[in-house]
Amino acid sequence: MTEELADFRDMARTFCRNELTPHQERWAENKRIDREVWTKAGEVGLLALSIPEAYGGGGGTFAHEAVLYEEQARSGDSAWGVSVHNGIVTHYLLAYGSEEQKQRWLPKLASGEFVGAIAMTEPGTGSDLQGIATRAVRDGDHYVINGAKTFITNGALADLVVVAVKTDPDGGAQGVSLIVVETSTPGFRRGRTLDKVGMHGQDTAELFFDDVRVPADNLLGEQEGQGFVQLMQQLPQERLLIAVTAVAGMESAIELTLDYTKERTAFGRPIFGFQNTKYKLAEAATEAAVSRAFLDQCIERHLRGELDVQGAAMAKLWTTERVNKVVDECVQLFGGYGYMTEYPIARAWADMRVSRIFGGTNEIMKDIISRGL
Repeated sequence: MTEELADFRDMARTFCRNELTPHQERWAENKRIDREVWTKAGEVGLLALSIPEAYGGGGGTFAHEAVLYEEQARSGDSAWGVSVHNGIVTHYLLAYGSEEQKQRWLPKLASGEFVGAIAMTEPGTGSDLQGIATRAVRDGDHYVINGAKTFITNGALADLVVVAVKTDPDGGAQGVSLIVVETSTPGFRRGRTLDKVGMHGQDTAELFFDDVRVPADNLLGEQEGQGFVQLMQQLPQERLLIAVTAVAGMESAIELTLDYTKERTAFGRPIFGFQNTKYKLAEAATEAAVSRAFLDQCIERHLRGELDVQGAAMAKLWTTERVNKVVDECVQLFGGYGYMTEYPIARAWADMRVSRIFGGTNEIMKDIISRGL
């Protein structure tokens, strides 16, 4: 942390508590946030944080991203898909887009005029990105895209989607390409906003591509077949984003539980006074402290460009396993109230379960780590 990052944290905390926290129940009912949140965030400089100012971004680093996602988690919000927009979509464009593509799309993502999404997962593929079936066929100066995607964060509100497609159906990993689709393009349509166990306010949706014609210039990279490598290069940052949220969620759950157990009484004394409560919270605080130390180490390595695929997988695996364990213990200490959705601890319990699944399942993380042993 630096003084500049501390000032930024104050601003991010104020935004999250004012613009996110008060609306949780309504957003959960609507299965989406208010579209205006994106433009408000753009106005105060919370979008495209680590994108150069030349493209309308904040000119910051991943440290700024981490601070924002920590404050979002601590505000009790899991609905705003800003980590996908900021930490993933903008960086695919920055890393692989042509100068024309960057000038065309990054300023709109930075202002909130556009909401970004990335469409990898399909109904029949899950974590197997080589097995995607969505096709993009070259037709003159255009690609014609056909297929379906599911579990797409920001899917219901997205204006721009980075789509993983097969440009060579027989090419395996070498047949995967990334093509940018603006959702105003004819043939693009949205399916259901999905009814999830947790993260109820996040607009996770199905997307369909029916003869969607986009200019060939919307391809990311200099040629077809680079998509799988591009995905592999960017996934470590995505997994680090998940770890940031997991650790912040752990710390927030412990804070909520400490407050509750010191106020709630049983048998004439605060619940915190019982040995079991103190020991469980001591274990939880230790899990959080160890996870925080490892996460900070990974962030520092990432800022230096030294975080490898195995390190990011370790961070994702360790922190998401720990947060699920810690939050579950905290729910237990809340007793019956821990199972009531009006309590933030119950929502955190449901929200955090998916952290072991998205960004590549934790079983996939173990496989990635084992390859480097």
